[in-house]
Amino acid sequence: MIRVHPQVSGLLHRGDVYGARAALQAAIELEHAVIPPYLYALYSLVPGRNDAAAAILRSVAAEEMLHLTLAANLLSAVGGRPVLDSPRLLPRYPGPLPGTIDDGLVVGLAPFSLTLIRDTFMRIEQPEHALGFGSPAPAAADALTIGQFYRRIRTTLVALGESAFTGKRHHQLGPAALPGAVAVTGVASACQAIDLIIDQGEGTLTSPLEGTGADVAHYYRLAEIVHGRRLVRNPDTGPDTPAEQRFVYTGDPVPFDQAGVLAAPRDPKQADYPPGSPARLACAAFNRTYVRLLKTLQAALNGSPGELTPAVTVMMSLRQQAAGMLSGSATGGVPAGPSFEWQPDD
Repeated sequence: MIRVHPQVSGLLHRGDVYGARAALQAAIELEHAVIPPYLYALYSLVPGRNDAAAAILRSVAAEEMLHLTLAANLLSAVGGRPVLDSPRLLPRYPGPLPGTIDDGLVVGLAPFSLTLIRDTFMRIEQPEHALGFGSPAPAAADALTIGQFYRRIRTTLVALGESAFTGKRHHQLGPAALPGAVAVTGVASACQAIDLIIDQGEGTLTSPLEGTGADVAHYYRLAEIVHGRRLVRNPDTGPDTPAEQRFVYTGDPVPFDQAGVLAAPRDPKQADYPPGSPARLACAAFNRTYVRLLKTLQAALNGSPGELTPAVTVMMSLRQQAAGMLSGSATGGVPAGPSFEWQPDD
């Protein structure tokens, strides 16, 4: 599992709104940093192949975007300004995730594989008390997970009380703008938003489900790919059955065919491609589009919710550009990969 750096979690020990704002900006940057690796792996899957695994990874990536939005809503609600449009925000891959302890987990841009899901993505999503169900990555109970970090933010905001929520309400993105989003206007809605982030990522202490919802939390959803089966309720359970035996990976198949993965390069860099080459030009174009997406999202999260509509169009363009690179159709027949680097418009 990943652990939040004490310098980041320590911001909350100050017990003031300024520390809470800094911690929430760090949460935004952490939520953002996991999205490019998820998207890169997803983009590397051949369309029409490995559909079940692709749907799982796509759903996790979409909810990470929701978590980023919720963290931004929380920051706006306490008078902060969410920042996405900054070269400092973009992490360098491969490397540790921003705001975390470098405990040996290296996160990079890599094509889809069962090893990537098990050894990297599941470690990112690993709860503080992972339920077994045969999962390959048991949790360490003494680590400060993302879930624990959010719980500390929750405790801080509750202690600060209603007077801390001084942000402009029209900066909030609610469910009308983004399905599942929570407009944060006070302590109660802040707790609702934080609980949603935790439950979707980790489940609960006694269930792999997202709180009262029917969906499986990220960690267990990714484990479905590794096990090759959906996680379902164990029909043989009784009232005294331990929590770790109430679900089993015996549901519908989640088949995986390695032949359905494109030959994507690992950890590409724009500078790695020869100047003027189709790959260099395509990578630069992708990066410009990605930076444009960050700018559009920042505007949407800071009082211009109408910018979400063009953001969707930009996201579709990103996928099309990545497909052209990874298949080689846009790079002279040689597969290349997008690098998610800062590349503003000329």
